[in-house]
Amino acid sequence: MRLLAISGSPRNGGNTECLLERSVAGAQSVGAVVEQVALNRLRIGPCMECNRCYASGRCVVEDDFQLLCDKALIADGVILAAPIFFMNVCAQAKAFVDRFQCLWALRYVLGQSVPLPPSGLRRRVAFLSTAGWQKTKFDCALTVVRAFSATIDAKLVGSVCINGVDAIQDIEKHPEALDQAFALGQELATWPVSQPLTGD
Repeated sequence: MRLLAISGSPRNGGNTECLLERSVAGAQSVGAVVEQVALNRLRIGPCMECNRCYASGRCVVEDDFQLLCDKALIADGVILAAPIFFMNVCAQAKAFVDRFQCLWALRYVLGQSVPLPPSGLRRRVAFLSTAGWQKTKFDCALTVVRAFSATIDAKLVGSVCINGVDAIQDIEKHPEALDQAFALGQELATWPVSQPLTGD
């Protein structure tokens, strides 16, 4: 099982990244091979809506997205971790997601299937998020993640979203959330082969 773990937070070592570390540990505990990347260390611009991907299903904007897209396509699963800014995923994560317009074009303009990973199994996605405001709802972010999952032809396995954590180590006050992230990593890495992965 090969997983790609993506930290979308602009802040290193923050609450969302701590959740991601626990989820990665959970996946590794059941034998998954996990590659972890941080978007704030990469150069990924926003979608330019040039529609040139309509010709090939590939994004023509040359930056670090190209390599990351290829990594996502060979992964059996993707863990996306992103904090909430203004009621949605932060800009780094949203730019990453938006660039998958190229796979939307592959599926819905060119009528081709998104290639399966080398395992031949449909890939899956897990989402992790934190928010500073105690009344934050994660509906908008989850809508984006569901659209991302559908675009890359993946099953959204689950999410761990917790609000009221703002200071850099606040998540440590919520061991149950860290345990949930660990368990979600395990679930992502051990999804039954026989389980039908249909729908969202």
